[in-house]
Amino acid sequence: MTPRLDIKEQIKKVLKNHPEGLMLTEIAEITGMNRFTVTKYIHELIGKGVVFQKEAAAARMCYLKGNFKKNGR
Repeated sequence: MTPRLDIKEQIKKVLKNHPEGLMLTEIAEITGMNRFTVTKYIHELIGKGVVFQKEAAAARMCYLKGNFKKNGR
């Protein structure tokens, strides 16, 4: 049996696969997690300097640092 990825590792993997950035709701949908759980862990990753958020219209996009695609979606 393969060990399940840590929640933060799951989020980082999803963001790595989406250099255009994702909204919290999109991360929650892809991972199958609750949006509030994703928000909690995104804030932890922001605090560690691994993830950053950027305002995009009415949404906040999340990016894995070093994997940011500046041309948008």
